[in-house]
Amino acid sequence: MRWRYGVWLLAMVLQPVLHAQTRSAWPFWSSYQQHFISPDGRVTDFSRGSMTTSEGQSYALFFSLVADDAKEFERIRQWTEDNLASGSLAENLPAWSWGKDARGGWGVLDRNSAADADLWIAYSLLEAGRLWRNTAYTRTGRALLAQIAREEVASVPGVGVVLMPGRTPLFSGQGRWILNESYAPLPLLLAAASADPAGPWRQMARDLPLWLQKASPSGFAMNWVEWSAGRFTAVAGPDVLGAGAGAVGEGNGSYDAIRVYLWAGMTDPKTPGGMKILSIFAPMARLLAQGQRPPEVVSPDGEVLSQNSPVGFAAALMPFLLRSGDPAAAEAELERVNAQVDRSTGLLDADPRYYDQNLALFALGWKQNRFYFATDGRLRVRWRR
Repeated sequence: MRWRYGVWLLAMVLQPVLHAQTRSAWPFWSSYQQHFISPDGRVTDFSRGSMTTSEGQSYALFFSLVADDAKEFERIRQWTEDNLASGSLAENLPAWSWGKDARGGWGVLDRNSAADADLWIAYSLLEAGRLWRNTAYTRTGRALLAQIAREEVASVPGVGVVLMPGRTPLFSGQGRWILNESYAPLPLLLAAASADPAGPWRQMARDLPLWLQKASPSGFAMNWVEWSAGRFTAVAGPDVLGAGAGAVGEGNGSYDAIRVYLWAGMTDPKTPGGMKILSIFAPMARLLAQGQRPPEVVSPDGEVLSQNSPVGFAAALMPFLLRSGDPAAAEAELERVNAQVDRSTGLLDADPRYYDQNLALFALGWKQNRFYFATDGRLRVRWRR
């Protein structure tokens, strides 16, 4: 009963946003497209020198599928394949970054892969193939999944089968492994297991809660962790992925880690392992239940180092708080999000930042019942109900 009341209460809080967004199927997404996506399907992060990342492309593929926009999906897929994957996602893992180099030319800046983006791309292709009955997308998604299994998956002694941040040799060696807690959402692993029953995915899904608990002993997710000598240590992000460009988040939980709570909140509680992950990070829910603003930076021992979090953090934590049984705290985060919707842009803030919008697209799209993840990880969308 308390949960139902919380859902009703949150719906009332969202009414101003929802009312402003009734003019199109998904106005927030439409505004994002207009601001961040070029006509040829390239997603631009203006806060990083107009760079494009495989992460941005992967999220845009997912959102265009949720919006039932097959034309936009194909534009994004084609640009990603042509510019990041040397013309074939079935044969090449996409490069993680593309933009303007030191000589003023435009192209791939770093050919290393980002496994989380690769997994989201494979997932979106597989689900697009199923929902739109497009066998070409299904074939490419399976081929990409096979590449990920070959090049970005490792069995780590004492930890289990894990998704490495990129190609395995770059993140392991001499008894050390570097991992990112936000890179493997549980629903995506289970969906991969359905698409590739012989692959490592089901074991990876089983091992995920176990190693997340080891990596987060204080109950707060870290951005990057190193496993060595039988223990996890929070570390600065590896240079190969462009992390650690600033002091914020180095060896702590911050901009990467916020997605751990988002994925946990959007996971159906009946999903095997889903409630376990929620319980691991219960300290975050308890912190926010005290009325505190979402922390921007948390130390490995759970000390809040900065509370100056952006609005995207508020959006990302809303599903987590609702799943954790605290609708009042979830309402407080939604009020913050609602207050920062700019009517001129249709996005969060008059000068919208790429990452905030993506966190909000996931959280609000889920809350508005535009999509959800079934217990087997498959995508359920409003337009197919």
